[in-house]
Amino acid sequence: MTAFPPPTGLPVTSSSAAAEPTFAPERAPHPTLPIQVAGGAIVVLMVSLFSSKYLLDALITFEWPVVVYVALLGAIGYGPSLIWARYATNRWGSGRFFRDVGLQPELSDLGWGPVVWLAAIGTQIVVGAIVLGLGVPLENNTDGISELTDDRTYLISIIITAVIAAPFVEEIVFRGLVMRGLRSRLPVIPTIALQAVLFGVAHVDPVRGTGNIGLVLVLSGVGAAFGGGAYLLRRIGPTIVAHAIFNGAVLVLVLTNAQEWLQNNS
Repeated sequence: MTAFPPPTGLPVTSSSAAAEPTFAPERAPHPTLPIQVAGGAIVVLMVSLFSSKYLLDALITFEWPVVVYVALLGAIGYGPSLIWARYATNRWGSGRFFRDVGLQPELSDLGWGPVVWLAAIGTQIVVGAIVLGLGVPLENNTDGISELTDDRTYLISIIITAVIAAPFVEEIVFRGLVMRGLRSRLPVIPTIALQAVLFGVAHVDPVRGTGNIGLVLVLSGVGAAFGGGAYLLRRIGPTIVAHAIFNGAVLVLVLTNAQEWLQNNS
């Protein structure tokens, strides 16, 4: 009988022959802030926005350049919210402002932003169709903008306010402070829904009367899309981009009279 030499090398065992299964790391929970942060953010923003409108009515008799009124609206309407955000993150957060509100920019925000924007457009179309189908009063919040298109300074100031200031501040407030504050007390779906409704209500203007009802519903749908994006991505950079695209697209439609053409031919 032929004798074979003993085997060389490490013995093969069942544990080394089969690779152990690997699992994706657990996703970090959505960050939260105390509920008082959310409450304070809403109160400060609402008071600031309404105060700026009534102050504008009081100052309109001075007939200052339009750009002055736009600057005042931006400063009074949004300035206090940034002050509150800074105070609240120092008082109840980690003291790291951008981290506490979810503003940690990444290059991918430029890719996710358009995706969130498309979701917001889709939601707006669906909710808008329901509102119109049910006969709910609806007025837009861009009336009067196209009447001053010959004033270049006004155009620049309104673009800066709508495309830069509003997305930045409103996302910090609603998807940063409010949503994280509500999340400390509520499940995900109610949190997204409530912050969305509050976002819609923040755009109420007494001048529109009952037309505010439809506007609030439509913008609540937009706020829900932004809220869903902020929750899934755990940051607000993409929603700031989406919000800026949303407002920018609306301005293009208004300033080119495309919005009026669409309304007349729909």
